[in-house]
Amino acid sequence: MVEHDTIRLLRECDAGIKMGVSAINEVLEYVKSRELKQILEDSLKENDTVKDELQKLLEEYHDDGKEPGAMAKGMSWIKTNVKLAVNESDKVIADLMTDGCNMGIKSLNKYLNQYEAADEKSKALAKKLIKLEEKLAEDVKCYL
Repeated sequence: MVEHDTIRLLRECDAGIKMGVSAINEVLEYVKSRELKQILEDSLKENDTVKDELQKLLEEYHDDGKEPGAMAKGMSWIKTNVKLAVNESDKVIADLMTDGCNMGIKSLNKYLNQYEAADEKSKALAKKLIKLEEKLAEDVKCYL
């Protein structure tokens, strides 16, 4: 049961990182503020560090991870592009990032509870991702 829950939790973390990185990359070209751009770029770097850690854990379990769901990714892309087509402001970008972070925090907490038998390293990694999401949401608040 431990290995099963561990792999499932790691897969969800993998899909979550991929979704978050994709969302940030989608909005970067629209960012006007140098400071906001730096916040987003720093978040990408932090996610890359956690992604490396995650990949090592997945390799230990001989697993390839998980891609974000096509529907979720498509809906995110549509929401982002529609909102930015109407208004290419840093406020809109901060709003999109906050929504994404909140969704990520909610999902990761759900998976931590669902896969409670996962090993401690995997749980710690999920909690690290939650902290990154919370930090990004906090960092962009001043642009809302």
